[in-house]
Amino acid sequence: MKYYSTNQQAPIADLHKTVVKGLAEDRGLYMPERIKPLPKEFFDTIEKKTFQEIAYTVADAFFGEDVEADALRQIVYDTLSFDCPVVNVKDNIYTLELFHGPTLAFKDVGARFMARLLQYFIRQEGKNEQVNVLVATSGDTGSAVANGFLGVEGIHVYVLYPKGKVSPIQECQFTTLGQNITAIEVDGVFDDCQALVKNAFMDAELNQHMKLTSANSINVARFLPQAFYYFNAYARLKENLGDSQQLVVCVPSGNFGNICAALFGHQMGLPVKRFIAANNANDIFYNYLKTGIYEPKPSKQTLANAMDVGDPSNFARIYDLYGKSHERISALISGATYSDEQIKATMKQCYKETNYILDPHGACGYQALVDGLQEGEIGVFCETAHPAKFKEKVDEILGIDVQIPDRLAAFMKGKKQSVAMSKDFADFKRFLLG
Repeated sequence: MKYYSTNQQAPIADLHKTVVKGLAEDRGLYMPERIKPLPKEFFDTIEKKTFQEIAYTVADAFFGEDVEADALRQIVYDTLSFDCPVVNVKDNIYTLELFHGPTLAFKDVGARFMARLLQYFIRQEGKNEQVNVLVATSGDTGSAVANGFLGVEGIHVYVLYPKGKVSPIQECQFTTLGQNITAIEVDGVFDDCQALVKNAFMDAELNQHMKLTSANSINVARFLPQAFYYFNAYARLKENLGDSQQLVVCVPSGNFGNICAALFGHQMGLPVKRFIAANNANDIFYNYLKTGIYEPKPSKQTLANAMDVGDPSNFARIYDLYGKSHERISALISGATYSDEQIKATMKQCYKETNYILDPHGACGYQALVDGLQEGEIGVFCETAHPAKFKEKVDEILGIDVQIPDRLAAFMKGKKQSVAMSKDFADFKRFLLG
């Protein structure tokens, strides 16, 4: 499979280059030249298949031309050593629980897959050259990537995060690891971290000095595997749906990699009627749907901090996927936006009515379905992180004591190790050049 850049000014690349490089030379995001539809027979019997079997079929359609079948199967099965169950919350509203992986967040799937695929390509090259992974995080990406790559030979990870703007539990998941993980605490917001990463990829001197790649959702090996769990959600809900195509998928959205993966799944034939992108107060995509004008803004800090993104990278992919047509995009995707006060009210209401504990991000997804589900539709929203990752906020809002899972508690016993950094690229470059 060949990949082109959304900016159309970079050479066509193979999967190997796409994964190792991350971002195209013209600062565009890589897109596969074609998306293979899956056969009708696959969907006819999908409910009889395991999560891993479903994921391997999807992975083969994306990566099968470039990765040996046995190696790809091993990568998929190693990645999905945990389940992503579908749970009924109330009436026709279900949640796709994506927090059963090692760091209790949806990004475990993409990060683990990418770590294994990158190692596969490094071994193929047979060189002893170290690959340096740069990743900007507003919360969960950092911990998922750091833990996905922890101890992987030939790879060093630099996690850039905004000082004081990730939850204490999120922070300890990537600042206490050591080994091949370096945490960099940037005096700025998430968009500053993302700008440092993008500028590093574009800097010729830096790229001559060291091999750089990204593990943000700009990397195809990070975002595409997230399609796996939408196929799994359909399989688990198929009995409830019968043969009707009345499934509505609602994704809490920040950098838009997760919903973008779902849209790729839809292009492959996943029977979803429509999608909802649920935002916090960072309503750039919501406004685009309403007006047809995409206008990035500085990100606002909110309760749902992993969605605090003012210029979502993957908008470029969605725009490209639908031929730059606002009409096609807004026909398939609707938007919703919620203030911190609305998020708090949703968390309280849901807990009171159903006893289900939402995290602030999942709350946006749940409320969008409560507000937007139509007669006869079945809605599933992503619960993207375990509520214990936001324990202080959740406890305060709901007046409860959220239990911390053992594997999360283990992170909190570690000692913080981080490098303080300004948001000035010259400082970051100096640090990387050593």
